[in-house]
Amino acid sequence: TDVCKNTLYNYIKIGLFDGVTMNTLPCPRKRQNKGIVVRRVALNNSVCKSIEDRDKAIKNRDEYGHWEMDTVIGKAKGKGQVLLVLTERSTRQEIIMKLRHKTAAEVVHALNRLERRYGRRFPLLFKSITVDNGAEFMDCTGMEKSYRSKAQRTKIYYCHPYSAWERGSNENANAMIRRFIPKGTPIENYSEQDIQRIQDWMNRYPRKILDYKCSDDLFLAHLKTL
Repeated sequence: TDVCKNTLYNYIKIGLFDGVTMNTLPCPRKRQNKGIVVRRVALNNSVCKSIEDRDKAIKNRDEYGHWEMDTVIGKAKGKGQVLLVLTERSTRQEIIMKLRHKTAAEVVHALNRLERRYGRRFPLLFKSITVDNGAEFMDCTGMEKSYRSKAQRTKIYYCHPYSAWERGSNENANAMIRRFIPKGTPIENYSEQDIQRIQDWMNRYPRKILDYKCSDDLFLAHLKTL
């Protein structure tokens, strides 16, 4: 028997499922506030490229290889280990990496590790990365340049300050990670295997937006074309 999404929501609202209410759902529906004025501030680092300079085609999510990147902190802001989270815009493929500190140098080292993993395919898989204006992302030159040849390996674009919605897929991924790692929990409490299990769960999760396919299937299909 096929049961549509609206039927399931109606069952929850009338209390058909014991212990499940609209308030206990992992992602409850939020009312949208109308008439909000978004404060848009120009990027004050002239060396870096603003999201306004990003190719308009990236917004359509038609081409693979355009990522959003953010960090997820543990117990204390700016102290201890953090997670570096990359979300591919078209397939929602997730890459989660542990960093020893929330610094620009650690972010560059993490991208170097990814480049070593994917080799010459890295520029094809990571055509652009959109980040916020956090201090850990301020070394745009280090993030863009290959550690092997010093040639450009990717393009870095910066969102407007106070505009997390410009990395909406990344923010949604962070919320899913918080199901496993609640706020205030030290990242040190989780092993590399724990982080890998979270990443695998997210990449094998069927999504309506992907026609109920999972990110891993789409990612592997793209790899075969390279």
